[in-house]
Amino acid sequence: MYNILIVDDEPLICEGLTGLLSTSGIAINGLFNAHSGYEALDYLRMEDIDLLVTDIQMGSMSGIELMQQAKIIKPWVQVIIISAHETFQYAQLAIRFGAKDYLIKPLNSEQFLSSVRHVLLHMDKTARDSEQLLADLNESFHMREPLPVRMALIKRLLDPQAKDREGIIAELSKLHGIDLNGPYYATIKVKLDLESGGRSLSEKDRELLQYAALNIAGELLGKDWDYQSWYDADGTVCIVVQWSEAKYGDSSVDKVNQLEMIGRSLHFNIDKFLGLGSVVGISQILKGAGFISATNEQADKAMRWSRQFKDHYVFYYGDFKWGVYSEEEPTEDEIAAQNNLIVERSTKYIHQNYAQKGLTLNEVALKNHVSPNYLSYLFKKKTGYNLWEYVIKLRMEESKRLIQSTDLRRYEISELVGYESPEHFSKIFKKYFGMSPSEMKK
Repeated sequence: MYNILIVDDEPLICEGLTGLLSTSGIAINGLFNAHSGYEALDYLRMEDIDLLVTDIQMGSMSGIELMQQAKIIKPWVQVIIISAHETFQYAQLAIRFGAKDYLIKPLNSEQFLSSVRHVLLHMDKTARDSEQLLADLNESFHMREPLPVRMALIKRLLDPQAKDREGIIAELSKLHGIDLNGPYYATIKVKLDLESGGRSLSEKDRELLQYAALNIAGELLGKDWDYQSWYDADGTVCIVVQWSEAKYGDSSVDKVNQLEMIGRSLHFNIDKFLGLGSVVGISQILKGAGFISATNEQADKAMRWSRQFKDHYVFYYGDFKWGVYSEEEPTEDEIAAQNNLIVERSTKYIHQNYAQKGLTLNEVALKNHVSPNYLSYLFKKKTGYNLWEYVIKLRMEESKRLIQSTDLRRYEISELVGYESPEHFSKIFKKYFGMSPSEMKK
């Protein structure tokens, strides 16, 4: 049974799609409607949403921005974009962020239902029995062992002491078709836990699983990312992502957020489809071929933080403050002090701004110079609250106080605690308190 969220600033479209889905015969548990991106985020935070169907152009938050936020909150949420614009740029951006389909209004009913069924069908794929999985991999994947010469060139390229990096890149392109032109680079590394699940694996089995993980990375990155990937003998999948000057100059998307979304999706899908644990390390974005080795080293260092945070799995190098004058790892006391300060500042910022319309996790993270992924983890670990649950708690407590101590109308209270519409405010209020604002007033 699935939960589907439909988002469009035209109520008639929401109602029409809801009616269509409710009589489709699809195994639907709940259908939710939102008329703005901010309303949709509340549903994503509070409900177990499987599929998000969203318009691409909606007032203060576009469907692309909503996708970004949705993937930060729940990287496994599937997305279908609907749009009145048959614009290639929009479609390309939507697919890059992981949309499973891009449908043009006016929608064809059968095409829409076919798209929904297709997306939900693929969600049902889960990790198989380990022996059957390896047998299937052996049968379906054509193994291409890393060529020794190619791997030797890549290792030279990643060596901090390498002299002729431009020459190595030229040789990789000429002999092996690996193009690394940058000039901006970042590295994502995924360390597979090949012992998870109590498996006893042969060398061939280990390589099959590494190759399968590499294919999962390829599925996620698709044709819309410019990247090179390979796997090492120690069970690490390596991905170098690159941007040209023109693509990097496009400031419409937060590229670190994009990399983190890829990292979280990799971790989730490797667990789902292969039944393997993993740790993901993500470097900063650096300019120049001379810094490719530095991004590789940063990704390695980011993964080392899994020793300190054993219940966290995706690490961005920029979240951790290394020594100012050295690359020494901080002590446990320094790490604890840094993390306490991040949570303290975030809590203060939320208390000052919880009534702001359109407050997002991204904004709170930006003010504290950390990624949304790491802030979410820290906040929950230190306070026991999911960060947005904490925002809702503050909003609901203030609205309760206003209902009980003033004669303000519902729309006025809704406005004062940060909601765009009184109707949405009432839904959140009733879910939180078990009664409507008017019932509480009585």
